[in-house]
This record gives sequence, C-alpha cells and structure tokens, in this order.
Amino acid sequence: MSPGRRKVGRTRALARTVREARACTLCAQRLPLGPRPGLRAKAAARILIVGQAPGTRVHETGIPWNDASGDRLRAWTGLTRETFYDDELIAIVPMGFCYPGQNEKGGDRPPIPECAALWHPRIVPRLLEVRLTLLVGTYAQRFYLGSERGKTVAETVGRWRDFLPSYLPLPHPSWRTQAWERRRPWFARDLLPELKKRIRDLIY
Repeated sequence: MSPGRRKVGRTRALARTVREARACTLCAQRLPLGPRPGLRAKAAARILIVGQAPGTRVHETGIPWNDASGDRLRAWTGLTRETFYDDELIAIVPMGFCYPGQNEKGGDRPPIPECAALWHPRIVPRLLEVRLTLLVGTYAQRFYLGSERGKTVAETVGRWRDFLPSYLPLPHPSWRTQAWERRRPWFARDLLPELKKRIRDLIY
C-alpha cells in the first residue's frame, strides 16, 4: 500500500473512532444530564489538549472549553478562539467526555475513569501529527505521566521542563488558579512564554 493510501486509511479510521466516541452511552446511567460526549480530533492536529471533563455550560453547548476556564486557557496559550477551535490544528480529548455531575460540596465530580480507559488508547495513538500535548489538571497528568509526575499538580507543573517536548503539564484554569499563580510567579514568567512560543512554532 502506498504512503498516501495508508494516510487516507488512518484518517478515516480516526474519524470513524471519533464518531463512535460521540455516540458513546457507556456511562449513561451515571450521568445526571445524560451523555453528550465532547471531543474534537482530526488527523492533521499538531497540538492535543487533554483536560478533565466538561462542565454544565460545555454540556449545554456541546463545545469543549466554552466557558470561563476555556477563556483562561486560551489566554495562557495565546490562541484566538477561532484557532483554538480549528480541529485541523488543535485536538481536544478530555479525560471524561461527558459532564459527571456535582459532588456533595457543589463542585464537579471527577471524570468517570472508564471513559479515558476505553477511548484514549483508541484515539490518541491515531493523532500522528501531534507534537505537543497539554496535560491540564491532575487526572490528565496521572493518566499520561504515571509515576513520573509529582505528588501534587504544583510539583508536576513546577517540573514542566522535564516533560518536554512531548508533554506540558498545566493546572486547571479555573478562577481558583489566580491565587495559585500569584504564589508561583515562575508560571507567568517562565512557563507561559515557553508555552506560547512552542504553540506559535507548531501552528503559525
């Protein structure tokens, strides 16, 4: 088979798997708002973003990172909204595809673990053009870095240089991270400029 035909075959296989993932109902009985898998992945993507799980606004709109956390993440990366949602450039494959509901304290529950275990091994290896994966939050870092990660998100993100060029760990960009950033000036001074530079080099 020629390289061109192999590439077409891989592209179609990925597209088929993404369609299957978007139709997934594996965890339907455990989802308070029902299944609405939110992911974006095309074979040409150069950057992969692995977050946690969608919130209620993302569930309502069906658009990943379509909330205040997404606004902060786009500010960190230097990406415009248009570029962020260009799935020929950016793949978005969270640890949990559907909104998991709230815990007893009113926060969101963790991603349902069966989701990543089922779909990430089927999707991520087919993203052959990805050169940088952003691991946003503890669940993504635990899944992809394993024992190499630190004991906390702060420790893992503090060692961000150790995981390049393949991975770059980030905290979850919620409003709570503002105080986290103020206590760690190296995040804005050192990590974010490097993140923006690597993204520019990959997609512009």
